[in-house]
Amino acid sequence: MSTFGQIFRVTTYGESHCKSVGCIVDGVPPGMSLTEEDIQPQLTRRRPGQSKLSTPRNEKDRVEIQSGTEFGKTLGTPIGMLVKNEDQRPHDYSDMDNFPRPSHADFTYMSKYGIKASSGGGRSSARETIGRVAAGAIAEKFLKQVSNVEIVAFVSQIGSIKMNRDAQDPKFQHLLNTITREKVDAAGPIRCPDSSVSEAMVKEIEKYRGEKDSIGGVVTCVIRNVPVGLGEPCFDKLEALLAHAMLSIPASKGFEIGSGFEGVSIPGSKHNDPFYFDEETKRLRTKTNNSGGIQGGISNGENIYFSVPFKSAATISQEQPTATYDGKDGVLAAKGRHDPSVTPRATPIVEAMAALVLADAFLIQKSREAAFSIVS
Repeated sequence: MSTFGQIFRVTTYGESHCKSVGCIVDGVPPGMSLTEEDIQPQLTRRRPGQSKLSTPRNEKDRVEIQSGTEFGKTLGTPIGMLVKNEDQRPHDYSDMDNFPRPSHADFTYMSKYGIKASSGGGRSSARETIGRVAAGAIAEKFLKQVSNVEIVAFVSQIGSIKMNRDAQDPKFQHLLNTITREKVDAAGPIRCPDSSVSEAMVKEIEKYRGEKDSIGGVVTCVIRNVPVGLGEPCFDKLEALLAHAMLSIPASKGFEIGSGFEGVSIPGSKHNDPFYFDEETKRLRTKTNNSGGIQGGISNGENIYFSVPFKSAATISQEQPTATYDGKDGVLAAKGRHDPSVTPRATPIVEAMAALVLADAFLIQKSREAAFSIVS
């Protein structure tokens, strides 16, 4: 329900307007250096109030480690982290006591539990992702230490305005090989590294914000230096785990890896990724990467790259015809502070969920290798 992972496990807690949100992270190896300074940068990238392109809710999102470390080292015991909610305005949601917001989780939560949080989206709010991002920062530090794994996400589309993400285009593959978070953040609050379209993306969001509306977009992510052999056959294929992780993020509506949907129009003779022996790394590599770094559900050592679409935010200030919970027609114009596009702030959440998947898969594979060494 609120727990993700098998060995590297995170359980998140908290609602959008409760006293705090956070997580418990279990399975972190002992002896790894870890302080709040390792976690805070990603929470700062995720936090609201960063620019005019996001909600004006002003939360500092300062993380506090409560357990699992001592003298800056992990103990191998559960790591508890919390972030206090400070800029709360529960009264902004009084109209929503009677009206379920169109396309939001109000109706389904009420139907499932018979009760829902009276302010904000409760557990369906993106505030819940704070715990994911905090846990993902730990997973990412672990992956960096054991295999120099690099995870970078960026905005590749806002509305109908998109940058090139053709899997067979060498320019796009070069971008995947070279993009860094520093370059993504240097692109401004839109977080699109393609300057030819980023300004148009900003204007697109500003247009919908001015109309009290919202617009969706796409986040693309690349994972570099992934060890060969991560992922399980059949049901826990690595791309299946990544899809599960990405589709659990609020407002996500799909998952596309490698050549994705465009790959159906490419014949096998051109879509296949031919192998060659790389003298520098002393292993098999592929000349192309339409597979997106995963074959048979198992990582092949090439870049893993995928895209996640995020729908237009459901909560908007524009009047919308709807109905009350007891079936009476009405009109709702949501109050409060909301993102005109959730896409730019989703980038660190995508990175965090990718890190959680990879850290768990790495530990599972290492446990298999250890077992094999014992019996062989």
